[in-house]
Amino acid sequence: MNTHRKPQVCVLGSAEPGSRAYELAAEAGEALARLGVTLVSGCGSPATRIAAERAVQAGGLVLSIVSPAEMPPPDWLATVVLPCGMGDARNLLMALAGDACVVIGGRAGTKSEVHLAWLHKRPLLPLVGCGGWSDELPSNPPDERANSRILPWSTVAELQANLRTLGLTAGAASITA
Repeated sequence: MNTHRKPQVCVLGSAEPGSRAYELAAEAGEALARLGVTLVSGCGSPATRIAAERAVQAGGLVLSIVSPAEMPPPDWLATVVLPCGMGDARNLLMALAGDACVVIGGRAGTKSEVHLAWLHKRPLLPLVGCGGWSDELPSNPPDERANSRILPWSTVAELQANLRTLGLTAGAASITA
């Protein structure tokens, strides 16, 4: 087992401030940090920004893969920034950068990232019960190939259990939420 690299989980999707999905995105970001998992995100939607913010506040690492070719402002919510200047091709980087992908709500860009993650056999962890496209993912996978596991969650405790099932929290202490 490689002991140098921490597990990495992409947080994909969108949810508006004040929604239950937005609150769970924040809790998920904090949980990932406390479990020693590096959060990977574009940090562009409200949900992915709050997940990154809470991860940083909890002392975690956040890798932000951003579309512009230039660096974002110094107050960008990430510990490491990768400006890729690749337009929509950035979605492939997002899909490949994680050992798994947490999916919260989502629109067309999220669907693109999820389908690419599926093609490259990345486990998907969709938030369910809060509305949005991620609700549909467990019963409507991208196609019939069963390329990767789909492990839905509706509480942070369920998310943590799914991460343990995938072996992404070995040696890290669980938090209660």
